[in-house]
Amino acid sequence: MASVTHPDLGATTEGLTVAAAFAAAIKGRTIIITGINKLGIGYATAEALASQAPRRLILAGRSTVKVQECVDTLRSQYATVDYRFLHVDLSSQKSARTAAAQVLSWTDTPTIDIVINNAGVMHIPTRTLSEDGIELHLATNHIGHFLFTNLIMPKLVAAAKSNKVPGLTRIINISSVGTAISALRASDPNFTKPASQLPEREKPNFAMMRMAKLDVDEEMVYFPFAAYGQSKTANVLYSVGLNERLFEKHGLLSVALHPGEIKSELQRNTDPKWLEGVMKYKENNNMPWKTLGQGASTTLVAALDPKLGEAGSGAGADGDGGWQTPFLSDCQIGKTQGYALDKGDAARLWEISEAWVGEKFQW
Repeated sequence: MASVTHPDLGATTEGLTVAAAFAAAIKGRTIIITGINKLGIGYATAEALASQAPRRLILAGRSTVKVQECVDTLRSQYATVDYRFLHVDLSSQKSARTAAAQVLSWTDTPTIDIVINNAGVMHIPTRTLSEDGIELHLATNHIGHFLFTNLIMPKLVAAAKSNKVPGLTRIINISSVGTAISALRASDPNFTKPASQLPEREKPNFAMMRMAKLDVDEEMVYFPFAAYGQSKTANVLYSVGLNERLFEKHGLLSVALHPGEIKSELQRNTDPKWLEGVMKYKENNNMPWKTLGQGASTTLVAALDPKLGEAGSGAGADGDGGWQTPFLSDCQIGKTQGYALDKGDAARLWEISEAWVGEKFQW
């Protein structure tokens, strides 16, 4: 199985500690992070990276004010880093294309070393479609990243070609334990049918939702937790699809991960009464939330640990003797649902995604 360099890193490790451990993988490099604001793990990730002198940090987000606040704070602490703001609303394909075109136009940035797809939305209470007609969790958490990342791929491939060691250029996809709630709903990704009409493998995990005290039944059409879960499964499947196309050909690696349970702005759409119950349960059972820095630490291991690139030689073998995309949790190799790593589902998701963006990608 794949492994990491530092077995001592774990759930309580802070991002600054991880960055210091992998300083050589940061210094002089160009890194993009999506979903930046002071109340999320994206900022904690940027702060840790800034501490070890990258060449450029490209901070992407919807809100100019929120991202500029991050840039100003980081610049006051780490003034030698070149910070660049990139406006993108990942729920909009038009915005993702505009942002990608801007990155491609930067002549002073011929290569991108790492892309951290961190932005996301969670638990939108009512079924909502994006301006492109896609369920909003899937549109924002997966399709926007799929389109933006694939469009800027020439600069990632250029970076990978300059590395003598495969796997140092990376695309990181932030997933979640939410994968346990839903597989890819290939027959109904937009939640238009009652769950009872879905193939068995596409039905949401009713047992888990009921255990979480959610009022659900099979005749319901939309489930906020399942919509979020499908998008998080899609994040892992996107990494699988990227590795199938890019690792052997270009030495470009994609890693997916679960950052842990963190109180952050991501929870802004979660039902407050339900969330209050979760908080009381965790408090009564001595189950602390991670800090933002602890939440960023697994992302940083995924992005920086050179040992993960060795998985391409067979260290990440799956049950069929093939190679499996690395999945991390608490700074170590972790587990996710088998369907989230299924190469057939990854291929189906790739086809669905290309159809939605109206473009095929080959590099």
